[in-house]
Amino acid sequence: MSTDELLGDPWAAVIMAAGAGSRMRSRRPKVVHTVGGRPILRRVVDAVRAAGIPRIVTVVGPDADDVRSAAGRGVSFAVQQQQLGTADAVKAAEGACGRDEQILVLNGDLPLIEPETLRLVRYVHENERADLTLLTTYSVEASGYSRVKRDNRDRLVGLIEERDADEADLKIRELNAGVYAFRASWLWSHLKQIAPSAASGELYLTDLVRIAAREGGRITSAPVLPEEARGVNSRAELAIVEDLAREKVCDQLMEAGVTLIDPASSYVDDGVRIGRDTIVHPNTTLRGDTVIGEDCEIGPNSIIRSSRIGDGCRVLASVIEDSIIETGVSVGPFSHLREGAHIEAGAHLGNYAEVKKSRIGAGTQMHHFSYIGDAKVGRNVNIGAGTITCNFDGKDKHETIIGEGAFIGSDTMLVAPVTVGEGGRTAAGSVVTRNVAAGSLVVGVPARPRQPGAHGAATIEESKPA
Repeated sequence: MSTDELLGDPWAAVIMAAGAGSRMRSRRPKVVHTVGGRPILRRVVDAVRAAGIPRIVTVVGPDADDVRSAAGRGVSFAVQQQQLGTADAVKAAEGACGRDEQILVLNGDLPLIEPETLRLVRYVHENERADLTLLTTYSVEASGYSRVKRDNRDRLVGLIEERDADEADLKIRELNAGVYAFRASWLWSHLKQIAPSAASGELYLTDLVRIAAREGGRITSAPVLPEEARGVNSRAELAIVEDLAREKVCDQLMEAGVTLIDPASSYVDDGVRIGRDTIVHPNTTLRGDTVIGEDCEIGPNSIIRSSRIGDGCRVLASVIEDSIIETGVSVGPFSHLREGAHIEAGAHLGNYAEVKKSRIGAGTQMHHFSYIGDAKVGRNVNIGAGTITCNFDGKDKHETIIGEGAFIGSDTMLVAPVTVGEGGRTAAGSVVTRNVAAGSLVVGVPARPRQPGAHGAATIEESKPA
């Protein structure tokens, strides 16, 4: 028994995503472009899935690997070999829809469509026992939409494509939102009745409304807000829906107790989570699956992508990517945490500090102009200005280990692989090419143990580990 039968749900969804989107002036299909950090198509798929429809069939063109990837997992695909119109696209999905009794059809370029709206379409369609249900909206911004034609008894009698509309039709402000529900048996049998358009030769799905009205079929409609019905056909429209999506995310964050100093300049993906009493300053970008704790201060002018930030942290004018920051950490200004950085609780990274694929211990101070890459730094270490781990020999990356309580003097170069033991010290300007024993001080180029005297008998290991 299939998953659909187990769920007892007779619905399948067909998402039309085979269009090239030529008005985008892009080498990529329009449904691959992102809104709120997710591909447009993925947003539509997620809304359909959240509406409780188990089988999702996405209609793609040939050689559409990027569109398939954008759709995500758990989606079936049907291929529309030629761009012959929306009715032809739906026809291509018939075999993939199996024996489902009801079919939801929607355009793949509706990134703001909500699951609640799709559930409303399902409810109206089932409650009215309709052959065809369509989603309509009212808007003065009607360019690009087909108009909804009604008779003097307010019955739906057709949809008029903008290219075929006369002057009177263009004044109609009830618009087709590009979402339909069909009784499956009615849909598959009536797709065959659609004739090619005289102007383009394409087969329009919208012709089914006229056919249903002519036959006395049961047609109904459900309303949707204009914002949800916004499709994306150009870069300008992409910018509009991005702004609407961001506004919604910001509103939700503020309702949850986050302070956004200037929501209009807070660029937050809809997968980002932020704890209460955190303050986000202007010109801050938060992307991917970023999670930020409570009582933090982020920005201004910070970019954080797919990272975890604990409670009570401060990130000022810095870039953080694929990193973990524990509680009470201060970063910036002008620091860069690259992939694999892990900063433990209470550490401080100041001006122009860069960390890559390294763990910085709790309480460690790395104040300015330093680079730590492929390293393990212990607790309560002082990293002086200008310190660099020389982790790349031109062919391979090597690891640097700095023990707890070490003091790394300004302008120290640590030539990996190398280890500084607990409490070890390097003088300013040292080039460390050999391991430094715990508690010892090294000086010079190359760095050697300080001679016995004020600091006692410091030692250095004679060879580096293999």
